[in-house]
Formats: sequence, structure tokens, C-alpha cells
Amino acid sequence: MSLTQTRYTISEVEARTGLTQHTLRWYERIGLMPHVDRSHSGQRRFSDKDLGWLAFVGKLRATGMSVADMVRYAELVREGEHTVDERRELLERTRREVRARLAELTDALGVLDLKISMYALNGTCTDTAGRRSGDAAARTAQA
Repeated sequence: MSLTQTRYTISEVEARTGLTQHTLRWYERIGLMPHVDRSHSGQRRFSDKDLGWLAFVGKLRATGMSVADMVRYAELVREGEHTVDERRELLERTRREVRARLAELTDALGVLDLKISMYALNGTCTDTAGRRSGDAAARTAQA
């Protein structure tokens, strides 16, 4: 480690990442955040490497990966190179889950696009029960 390496306080990391100080401390407590260096007075000092790790954890969170799986991944990283296969399997499983969710969302988006197009064309739309949402009778029945 270089003596000139940039170090960040927990407040600076909060500002850079959008994660609260509470969340950063929790990540460290549960083992999601690797060892964070401390100043001579005991204050946390985060490195650029720590910020990179937090960015990666943010991407894992965005995938919907459980906290338990994220912690497991962090543990595997700390255990070393012999865990590469298990780490890859964990990420591949997450990728499959993300792709499945993307397919569901793409299907839902298609339905929304169709419904919006129908409204744009004629101001009315037949709902799933076969009623025209522009019809007074249908509005009354739906109310």
C-alpha cells in the first residue's frame, strides 16, 4: 500500500456512494465489506479499492441478490483463488435469475405498450373482461 494512497472518511464515502453511514457500518459488521483500515484515532479510512468493492456490491444489490448470497460471495473472495469456481457458480445463478426477471418485465412492458398504443389510437381500450373502458356502462360497472 502506498503512503500517498487516497483515503476517505465514512462521511466522504457516504457522499460518494449514496450509502448511509449506518449501512456502511452494517456492511462491515456482517462481513460484506472487507476489513476497512482505521486511522490512529480509530476512524474508518476507506480506499479506492473499498469504493470499487462498494460499487460492485451495489450492482449485486440491483440484481436482487440476497444479502446472505452477497456475504457468501465476499467470504469466498476473502478465502482466495481456490474459490473461483464457487464464486462463478453464484454469479451465474444470479445471472439466470436476472435474465428470467428481464423476460418477465419485457413481457409486461409489451402489454403496457399495447395498451398505451390502443389508447393513443382511439382514446378507448377494451379491458381484459371485454368491456371498453371508454364506454359509460363499463365505467359504471368498474366503479
